[in-house]
Amino acid sequence: MKEYLEMDFKVQNMKYPLYSRLTFGENYKMYSYVRNLRYLEYYKNKKKNIFEVFCYYYRYLLHRRNCIKYQINISPNSTGKGLFILHPGFRRIGPYVKIGDNCTILPMVLIGKKNPSVDVSKYVIGDNCYIGTGSIILGPRIIGNNVIIGAGSVVTKDVPDNAVIAGNPAKIIKYRSESNI
Repeated sequence: MKEYLEMDFKVQNMKYPLYSRLTFGENYKMYSYVRNLRYLEYYKNKKKNIFEVFCYYYRYLLHRRNCIKYQINISPNSTGKGLFILHPGFRRIGPYVKIGDNCTILPMVLIGKKNPSVDVSKYVIGDNCYIGTGSIILGPRIIGNNVIIGAGSVVTKDVPDNAVIAGNPAKIIKYRSESNI
C-alpha cells in the first residue's frame, strides 16, 4: 500500500501539499480521493480482525461520500500505481476493469459494458495510458500500453500498444515511436 500511495502522490506533482490542503486545491482533493481508495483496497484485501473491519467500513463510507461529492466512481482493486485524476467530474470505472500503472483519466469518462450479458474477463487497460475528456470505452476491450485516447472518443475495438486513437468510433491516427514515450 505504501508503494501505491507514494506513486499516487508523486504523480500529483504537488509542490506544497500543506498549502494545497489548506486552500482546498484541486490536486489535493483528487489525491485525497485516490488515497482513500487505496486504504479501502488495503482493508478490503487484508484478513480482518474487529479493528480492521471497523476501518474497512469507515473507508467504505468515506469512499461512497467522495463518489457522490466528486462524481467519481472507481471501484476498489481496479487501478494500478500512479493513478492520476486531474479534475473532479464524472468518471465511472466498474469492478471488472483492470487499469495498469501510471494512467491519467480526465473527466466525463465512462468505461462500461455494451450489454449486461457481456463476458468481462478481458477488460484491460495497459500501463501509461491517457484517457481524454468525454471518452467512452465499451467493452470488453484490451487497450495496450502507452496509448492515448483522444477527447470524445468512443472505443469499440481493441487497441494495440503505442497507438494514438480518436473519433467516433475511435480509429488509430498514428503510432507513437519509442522516443516519444
